[in-house]
This record gives sequence, structure tokens and C-alpha cells, in this order.
Amino acid sequence: MYKVVFFDVDGTLLSETDGRMPPSTKEAIEQLLVKGIKVVVATGRPYSLCAELRNLGIETVISANGALITSHEEIIYRSAIQAETVRELSEFAALHGHGVAYFTDKLSMNGIGLEDERILRALKETLSLECYPQNAESLTGEVYCMCLYADENEMLRFTEQFPALRFVRFHDYVLNVLEAAEVSKAVAVSRVLEHYNIPAAEAIAFGDGGNDMDMLECAGLGIAMGNGTERLKQRADFVTTKASEGGIAYALQVFGVI
Repeated sequence: MYKVVFFDVDGTLLSETDGRMPPSTKEAIEQLLVKGIKVVVATGRPYSLCAELRNLGIETVISANGALITSHEEIIYRSAIQAETVRELSEFAALHGHGVAYFTDKLSMNGIGLEDERILRALKETLSLECYPQNAESLTGEVYCMCLYADENEMLRFTEQFPALRFVRFHDYVLNVLEAAEVSKAVAVSRVLEHYNIPAAEAIAFGDGGNDMDMLECAGLGIAMGNGTERLKQRADFVTTKASEGGIAYALQVFGVI
């Protein structure tokens, strides 16, 4: 019997076509909660952009790709990036003209690429944002994650300059910048399971991107969306239909969860 379901957000809970939650997905979440099955969001988004999901009754949120975990709005784990690392990477990105997003308790950016079509497209596809976020004139509070806007070739200068950092790509023009090796969705899932005393065999995980790979593999049942990457589909236990085609509800029905 499954006791908890972990969901990626963009391209999983939210449609890959328009960034909206299909009615069948919302109904599936409601059915899970009614049955007493815990629903957990595991996303690369900052916590501030998860309000819509919390309003559905989802009480546990893994945000910033695992760097911040909250339960009933209380922090149960956090891993902040050192201020010196934030400063050094920001200066290097500015020198080479790259946009950087900062996940604190809010979302802000470094002001580079306000009219860059690649950045604007990535913001819409990964965070469902139509506009460039506010500029981070002075960062206050802990930075849990940074997002670097760069393609594969542009990324190389950063990996060479900052070999101690982890650059995890989840979009063709966006990478999570992580400092601690223990920060990932999989590690966060393990922390949540430990917090609720639920074995991994009784967990389901849904995802669509490369940064969902380890999360699906550490759950008892890992499900890839039909719109997911081919590599993820090959490693998943089951491939459902696309998010826009009701893939969440379909898979949960196939396995008799709802």
C-alpha cells in the first residue's frame, strides 16, 4: 500500500503545453488527500512560487531542488549557499553576460537578459512566468539555490571556474547551481520519508526531467510522464501519458491508488 506520492511540478503536475493544472490532476490530488495518502511537491521552483499548490492542501514542499523542505510551513531542512559563493558566481556571470536567478524566500534575478528571448522562454517554460523577475539589488536572507541561464557550451566556463559547485541541468537553457553534494530531490525525498517514518517501498514519485531521475529511482514506484525525457522514461518503472493528457490520474488509476 502506498502512503506518499511525490510530484515534480512543471511538466508533471502542470501541463507541458500551457503551464496549467489539468482538472483530472487536481481531482487526483484531492482523492489522494481524502484517502489519507500524503502528497509532497518536489520542485526546482523557489518556495514562493508554490502557493497555488499549497492552496490545494499540499502541506509538504521540497523546493529549490531539495535545498529547502517545509512541512505545514515549518522548515524541516534547509541548505543555504555560502554568501561568498553567491558573490563570486554572480560576479563571474555578470562579467560574461549571463542571467542568474536567486531563490531566497522570494525569487529575484541579477538583471541581465531582460530582453533575451532564451531567458524569457525558459522563465515561461520552467516557472510559468511571463515577465522577468525583480532585480536582486541587495540579497537579503539565505540563498537556497541559484539558477544559471546558459547552454551547454556556455556552461563549460562555469564548470571550469567553479569545480566545487554542482551544475544540474533541468532545461536546455537553465541549470541549478548547488553547493552541497547532499542537495538533490532524492536526498530530500529520503529526508521526508524519514520525517514521516514511511519506507521507500511505500512511496511513488512522478517526474518529467533530468533532475527527477534520482527521485524516481529512490521511490518504490517511479513514474515518468509521457512528455518526459527519453532517458528518464528508460529508467522509470512506468511511463504514463503526458501531463496535458491526464497522465497523473491515469497512472494512479492503473496502480489502483485512486
